[in-house]
Amino acid sequence: MTMATQAAMNARVIPLPTPAKEGGHAVTGAALPQAPRQPADTGLPLLLLAELLLKVMHQHGLQRLQELSQHLKLAPALLEDLFVHLRKEALAEVRLRGALDGDVTYDLTHGGHARAMDALTRNMYTGPAPVPIAQYTARVLAQSVTNMSVTRARFEQVLADVAIRPELRDQLGAAMNSRRAIMLYGPPGAGKTFLCEQMARLLTGDIAVPHAVEVGGEIIRVFDPLVHRPSRPDEGPRLSLDNRQRTDARWVMCERPVVVTGGELTLEMLDLVFDPRAGYYQAPPHFKANNGLFLVDDLGRQLITPRQLLNRWLLPMEQRHDYLMLRTGAKFQIPFDTLLFFSTNLQPEEVADEAFLRRISYKLYVGAVDLEDYRRITREACEACKVNYTDAAFEHLVAHYHTRLGRPLLACYPRDLVNQIADYAAYLGRPPELNAQTLGWAWHNYFASNVEGDPRPAHSPRALETTP
Repeated sequence: MTMATQAAMNARVIPLPTPAKEGGHAVTGAALPQAPRQPADTGLPLLLLAELLLKVMHQHGLQRLQELSQHLKLAPALLEDLFVHLRKEALAEVRLRGALDGDVTYDLTHGGHARAMDALTRNMYTGPAPVPIAQYTARVLAQSVTNMSVTRARFEQVLADVAIRPELRDQLGAAMNSRRAIMLYGPPGAGKTFLCEQMARLLTGDIAVPHAVEVGGEIIRVFDPLVHRPSRPDEGPRLSLDNRQRTDARWVMCERPVVVTGGELTLEMLDLVFDPRAGYYQAPPHFKANNGLFLVDDLGRQLITPRQLLNRWLLPMEQRHDYLMLRTGAKFQIPFDTLLFFSTNLQPEEVADEAFLRRISYKLYVGAVDLEDYRRITREACEACKVNYTDAAFEHLVAHYHTRLGRPLLACYPRDLVNQIADYAAYLGRPPELNAQTLGWAWHNYFASNVEGDPRPAHSPRALETTP
């Protein structure tokens, strides 16, 4: 038995209360929770809040109450309650009090600086105040992605500009309602990744995402600007002195997230990432993808085998929650509330065994598109690259290359070929045009084919330079 296995067996699980309420109020989806009015209302230990305030003042030099409020995302009145505690402990003192409520400037005492430096040796987190893991769990379940449903009418309305075979469209639409993992497989270039990403356009409703969460005294950063796109401007008034009707600024209203990982994905990336220098954690990708869509692209190209990767998610896929471990060995539960997509060039039976494949309800083949969709994709690629399109050139592409050579009409080809035509036209300093000559030049660059019977370009690249 390895040390890691033994540690996992001996790890204790941090118990969580049933996630039904936040601060005594029922959870109601997208609405932000009410702002905490007193330190106890945050759900955080008083010591954690006090040390976080000391660290921010020491590390960032913030002294004015309003500045501290904006930084910590806590109301000024709540921070004043904290300062009462710090002043009793001789860790802070009032430096200046203005005529208006909340116009107060504080200083750290010598003891306050010493306490802040001691706290920073253990944990250098100085960002917005976190939310307790139980409140995070309740929020995720309240705004679950499984509460959405997709109809054919909505699918056709939102994705009218995407070329999809009718049968594949119906399969994808039904799969979005399944609450189960979905696998798209087929040859490279068929558009599997593109289709998975387009499914994100069907996601509806804003969600609340915390800047950070607290678990057993440890802090985990959740909000990631590369993943979470705020749907509302920063609401400064939420942090006014009177916060009785304000919402909790520790949360950010965002669009539902879309997280894409590829060949770089490892088992270690699916665990908490602890920074020993900073003393806090970064959430793994499926943690950040809660309430949204998570795509594992190019399954089979990772450093680990697909079976190793997929076995890691047997429990989350089955029970819709996952367990993560802190550096102390304590384990805690998080929701696994995401639309999970796999994209692969392999056949399903090459990816995993039957036991795992049973948990992927939809295994959808993505292959060649039909002729009219291929024409549409080619025309759109030409419009995007400002290449002059003609139906005669398109018919030449299909008949002279695809039909004659037996090349399937894969969705990636028009974009890649047209991009090359635009590149070469820019090099020659002339308007780009889709014709037999430019198509021949781009085709042979793209496929690098020297097979007997494969037509060579009618004109050499040098001839193209002088062709009117």
